Amino acid sequence: MLNTLLFILILGPFIAAALCYFVRISHIRSFIVLAMGCLLAVTSILLFTKAPFSHTPPPLLNIPIHWWIIWGDDGLLLTMLYYGFKHRHLFTKILIIFQIVALDYFELFMVDHSKTFPLFFADNLSLIMVLIISIVGPLICVFAIPYMNKHEEHQGLKKSRQPKFFAFLVMIIGAMNGLVLSNNIIFMYVFFEVTTLGSFMLISHDRTETALKNAVRALWMNCLAGAAFIVAMILAYITQGTVDAQELIRGGHMGGIMLTPLALLCFAGMVKAAQIPFQSWLLGAMVAPTPTSALLHSSTMVKAGAYIALRFAPGYAGTFLSQSLAVCGAFTFLATSAMAVSQSNGKKVLAYSTIGNLGLIFACAGINTPEAITAGILLIIFHAFSKALLFLCVGDIEQHIGSRDIEVMRGLYAKMPRTTLIAILGMVTMMLPPFGVLLSKWMALEAASKHLFVMVLLAVGSALMVMYWARWAGILLSAPYGSHVEPERQGVLTRLPLLALVGGAVVLSLCAPLLYSNLVAPILSAPSFSVRAGIFENPTGAFLLYPVILVLALGFIYAVYAAKKAQKARTSGPYLCGAQTTDPESFEGPMRKPVAVSSGAYYFESIFGEQRLTVWFNVCGGMLVALLIGGAL
Repeated sequence: MLNTLLFILILGPFIAAALCYFVRISHIRSFIVLAMGCLLAVTSILLFTKAPFSHTPPPLLNIPIHWWIIWGDDGLLLTMLYYGFKHRHLFTKILIIFQIVALDYFELFMVDHSKTFPLFFADNLSLIMVLIISIVGPLICVFAIPYMNKHEEHQGLKKSRQPKFFAFLVMIIGAMNGLVLSNNIIFMYVFFEVTTLGSFMLISHDRTETALKNAVRALWMNCLAGAAFIVAMILAYITQGTVDAQELIRGGHMGGIMLTPLALLCFAGMVKAAQIPFQSWLLGAMVAPTPTSALLHSSTMVKAGAYIALRFAPGYAGTFLSQSLAVCGAFTFLATSAMAVSQSNGKKVLAYSTIGNLGLIFACAGINTPEAITAGILLIIFHAFSKALLFLCVGDIEQHIGSRDIEVMRGLYAKMPRTTLIAILGMVTMMLPPFGVLLSKWMALEAASKHLFVMVLLAVGSALMVMYWARWAGILLSAPYGSHVEPERQGVLTRLPLLALVGGAVVLSLCAPLLYSNLVAPILSAPSFSVRAGIFENPTGAFLLYPVILVLALGFIYAVYAAKKAQKARTSGPYLCGAQTTDPESFEGPMRKPVAVSSGAYYFESIFGEQRLTVWFNVCGGMLVALLIGGAL
């Protein structure tokens, strides 16, 4: 039974990806995506009933599993090397050649494969990730079916590129399941690099000059993470004599030379999660079709880095590495929140928000107390649903109005009432109580109470975050109020993922104390933690969660009543000091010519402008990363 579940979750998406690539009939391909999504969701729930477990699958075709991994990894790296040569990027070629040579030497001449230990391991942390990957990921794939049809219509393509797109979209889900379930760090590395290739192919999907440029940047930065991962594996094997991840952290807090591989693993995770100064690859990924952005930013690729930091957290607790990681994560959270304030591009706001929330998870891993680890795990759960929802909403909005500019979305409720309300609810779950993202940040601040500098960074970053979410939500609900709103037409495959994600974000927030009791508390029962739950000290919560929910529900009911009442009110144009023309939406300008009235939010570009701050933030972030690695040498 366990072999079957692991096969479906890890290899099933690879098989489905191959079918998507070779099947050229769109309806059959759509059926494959839908069937694979349902199967993954059901299997991930069934796997949860088997936890915790350690498992080694039988040889495949009478060939030991590690040989399949060696051959697969060489094929993967050679494919990446081909693209390095194709795009003539020297640094990419150097990094990949280094990985091929180092990995083959390590596996063929250093590692003793006769030592037996479980190849796969699952505790609640792994299974939480599997549930997120296998539920949120397929919902994004389902949304992509109608989205990509419209996307290619707008591009005017004569030959569809959807087979390759869906192949890599589905494949990344399998790779992420393999990564979070692997106990052999060599297996973990292979799946880590599959996500690198997948992200490169998805970012470059449209084949424009901008898309290719950003895809190559994503490739070399993630190859840098892969190179650091290999060096970490080699050093860990030299010092500990094993590639068993659980054995590496079973001894509790580590020191001395063992901190070096852990620091390199954290560095690899930070690059994969686009932490400053490596944020440019993820910002550049915004050129890809929106389902790519949603998959990379919510349930999959970037979460791989955060997972690695949390997985190995007991091994570096109480060390300088842990403190450095907390500062790096908190700094990224503040810096990206600040730069998001100056953005009017909706997808860029979401990208900066993602990087910042991942920084918060790294800060929690660095603080490394039960409260902090709890906050980090809960943030992974809540952020996955809310951020996937917001990306899909922006993608749907962009296809309807032809823009992702927040200012163009002014008064969007009059055109797309359902999508607008869902998007606003998604934003509310990111910034207001009693929803899970805010509760997680509340707990992170509580955990940082003994780290004044980290706490200040998190508090200021949180304030800036509220600023850009509230501004965007307000713009969506701006005028006109008195106009008649037509019901929005929305296909089933578009509506279903949006409703499922918004429902998940709300319901999981309402069940936050139960999530803690049943999912997170068992993770903290390890000897390396002294369990203290913080704001979730009991199933009902020390934080007044449910009274706040009641107040919010009453406020929502009143808001609906007020909105309906406002529709009957008489509306008038803006007051223009008597200079208006016969058109109430214009005034007399120079040469007595009419000038259209326009308004816009203030984006504080002179203070938080991306061009103004990026260089300085990158310098500071680079120094912090050097401190993190240097302190462990």
